Amino acid sequence: MLDFQDLFQWDRFITPTIIKTFYWLAICLIALFGIAGIFSGLAEMAISPFGGFIRLLSAITGVVVGVVFSRIAAEFVLIVFRINEHLGAIRDQGQMR
Repeated sequence: MLDFQDLFQWDRFITPTIIKTFYWLAICLIALFGIAGIFSGLAEMAISPFGGFIRLLSAITGVVVGVVFSRIAAEFVLIVFRINEHLGAIRDQGQMR
């Protein structure tokens, strides 16, 4: 977990801990915009059924694409930090010989 002392020491990265929080914030924002888009599409169906249906489908598709993209972006950041840890372990093994 994130400790206050970690903010002032450079032995440990805090981004892997924080990225999970940003991921859940992004999911919440995507869900809110998706709900707004769904309601907008339903309201537009009263005026133009085809246009409202297209807006409804695009809102649902946007939610799915947004969730998948935010997960991929978060995993990419975590993978970069994991690669850094593994390269550090390999470097430490090479120095011991």
